[in-house]
Amino acid sequence: MIAKETIEKVLDAARIEEVVGDFVDLRKRGTSLIGNCPFHNEKTPSFHVSVAKGIYKCFGCGVGGDSLKFVMELEKYSYPEAIRYLADKYSIPIEEVQRSPAQLAAQDKRESLYVLSSWAGKFFKEQLWNTEVGQSIGLSYFKERGYREEIIKKFDLGYSPDQWTVLSDAAVAAGFHQDYLKEIGLSIERDDGRVYDRFRGRVIFPIHNLTGRIIGFGGRTLKTEKSVPKYVNSPESEIYHKSDVLYGLNFAKKAIMDNDTCYLVEGYADVISMHQAGVEHVVSSSGTSLTTGQIRLISRFTKNVVILYDGDAAGIKASLRGTDMLLEEGLNVKVLLFPDGNDPDSYVQNFGSSAFKEYIDKHQEDFIFYKTNILLKDTGGDPIKRAEVIREVVQSIALIPDEIKVSVFIQQCSRLLEIEERVLLTELNKMRLQKAKTQERKEHAQPKPSSGRDIPALDMPPADFFLTEQERSEIGLPPVESPKVITAETLQEREIVRILLNYGAELATWEGDGDVPVAPLLLNALDDISFEDKPSAFIVDVFKKKAEDFEIPEAKFFFSHPDKDVQDLAITCVSTPYELSPNWNDDKRKIYVTQEREHLKELTIQAVYRIKKRKVEREMVKIRDELKTGGTAEDLEILLSRYQKLKEAEKLLGTFLGNIVVR
Repeated sequence: MIAKETIEKVLDAARIEEVVGDFVDLRKRGTSLIGNCPFHNEKTPSFHVSVAKGIYKCFGCGVGGDSLKFVMELEKYSYPEAIRYLADKYSIPIEEVQRSPAQLAAQDKRESLYVLSSWAGKFFKEQLWNTEVGQSIGLSYFKERGYREEIIKKFDLGYSPDQWTVLSDAAVAAGFHQDYLKEIGLSIERDDGRVYDRFRGRVIFPIHNLTGRIIGFGGRTLKTEKSVPKYVNSPESEIYHKSDVLYGLNFAKKAIMDNDTCYLVEGYADVISMHQAGVEHVVSSSGTSLTTGQIRLISRFTKNVVILYDGDAAGIKASLRGTDMLLEEGLNVKVLLFPDGNDPDSYVQNFGSSAFKEYIDKHQEDFIFYKTNILLKDTGGDPIKRAEVIREVVQSIALIPDEIKVSVFIQQCSRLLEIEERVLLTELNKMRLQKAKTQERKEHAQPKPSSGRDIPALDMPPADFFLTEQERSEIGLPPVESPKVITAETLQEREIVRILLNYGAELATWEGDGDVPVAPLLLNALDDISFEDKPSAFIVDVFKKKAEDFEIPEAKFFFSHPDKDVQDLAITCVSTPYELSPNWNDDKRKIYVTQEREHLKELTIQAVYRIKKRKVEREMVKIRDELKTGGTAEDLEILLSRYQKLKEAEKLLGTFLGNIVVR
C-alpha cells in the first residue's frame, strides 16, 4: 500500500495542465485552457482546464475532476495505479507500507494483468540483452535493420526464445496465475489442457497505452517458411482493445502537438525507423484497418493527418481505404506515397534521415486531389468510368463537416474533373439528402402494433420492464434504478455549497461585525436547516467541523474525495464555461461589469432566505394536511396558530426576496 505522505506529495506536485496536456491538445482561452473532450466525441471544444483551481470540466458530457481523477477515468486506472503513474511522471519515489493479507487478496484483477504484461516485457528484454541466443538472433536482427541500441531500449524491444513453454514456466514460477497468462494471450492452451508460449521464436514489439504501460505485444518471426505467419499479435483482453490503440502514440503525442501533424504508417518497423530518423510525430495502426476509436485518439492531439504508405499498387489502394472516416471526423487528410518498392522503414534505411525528411516534406498531397488524380488515371477515356470517379470523389467531399473546405474542394475538383461546379454541388446535395433520410429512417423505425387499427407505434419498454423486484432477483437481473430527480430544495442546498466552496474564505462586510469570512456567518444562519441532498450535507458538515477549529476547507479538499457524488458536486460548483472578456472593465471603453464577489453579502443573504422560505413552505403544507384529517378543537387551534406564524414568516421572507405572496 502506498504511504499517505507519498500520496500527498504526488497530489501537491501534479499540475492539471501538464497531466491533461499529455493527452489533450489544449489551447489558451482567457484564464482557462480548452480542448476537445477525450471522454466523448466532439468537434467543438467544450473541455475546460482551470490551472488556478487545478481541475478539468467538460460542459458537453459533464465529466470533471482533478489530475488524479483524469488519469483514473481516461486510462481506467485504479487509485494506486493513478498515484503510481503521477509519481513516475514527477519523479517522486513511492514509499510503501505493509499490506494486510486481506488487501493482497483483494488486489484488482485489472492491475494484475498490467503487472503481468510489464513482467513479460522485462522478460523479453532480458532474453534479448542478457542471453547468448537473444543476442545472436534477436539483437542481431534489430541491428541488421539499422536500429541503434538507444532506439531498441526506448521501444522496449525484446526476444522470445524458440522454446515451447519457457515464458509460461517462468511466469508461473514468479507467482502469476496461468489463467491470466491465457487471458492476455501470452500462453495458448491446447485441447489436451497443456499450454505453450504464443510468441516463441520471435522478436517482440511491446504495445504501450497512452501512459506508457505495456498492454500487448506483437511478435515477428525470423523464419522463412511460408507456413509460419510473419506477425502474431496479442488478442483482445481487459487491458488491450486493438480498435482503441495506436502503436507509438505514447512516444509521439508531444511531438504531434508540437508539429500539429500526425504521420500515420502501417507497421511497427515504420514507426521505429522514423523515430530513429528524428521524425517522432508518427503512429501506426499496426497493420489493421483504421477504426473510429483510433481516429478519435489522433484528433485529441491534432486535426492534421498525413498517411504514409508503400508506393506499389497495394499501397495506393490502401491509401484510399479508411480515409473517408478521417474526413468524416473533421480531420485534414494528406497522402504521401513512396517510390515503388519502398515503405517508410526501407526508405530511411536506403537513403538516410536527411533525404527521408526532405522527401516527406515535399511530396505530401491533399487526399481529395490525390484521389481524384489517381482514379482519373484508370478511366482510360471511358465516360462511364469517368462518371463513377466523379461520383466517388463527391462522395468523399460530402463527408467533410467544414463547409468552407467543401467549397474549396468543389472548386478545385471542378477544374480537375472538367465539370461545372453546379453539377458537383447538385450531386453532393443529393448524397447528403439521401444520407439524412437514411439516418432519419433508422432513428424513427419502430415496430408497428399487430392490431388492425391505425394506431401510431409506441416506444415499447424492455421485455423485463414489468417484472417484480423478486422476479428480477430470481433470474439474476439487477434491481431497477429510479431516475434521479433534482428538486428545487436540492438546487437551493447546492447553491449554499457553491457559495461555501467559492467564497467561504472571502471577507464580506456585515453590520456590527465588520469584515468577516462568508463561511462562518453562512453556517450560523443555517444552524436550524437540515440538508437532504447527501453530497451537499456532507460538504456542509465538513465546513461545520472545520469551523470549530477556526478553519475553512479549500475546495480542492473535495476534488479527490472517494465519494464520486461529493467529488462531482464540488467540481461542478467551482466550474463555469463563461468568463468575462478582457475587452470589458478597461479604461478605454468605460464599460464595467460587476463581479459576483463584489456582492457577497447580498448573495449570501439571498441564499439563506430562499432555503428558509422553502422550509417554511414545506411546514405549511404539512399543517394543511394535518388540518384536513380533523382533530379536537384545541388541536386545530394550535395548528392554525402555527400556520398563521409561518404565513407571516413566509410573507416577511418573500418581502426580503422581492417576492409577492398571494395566498
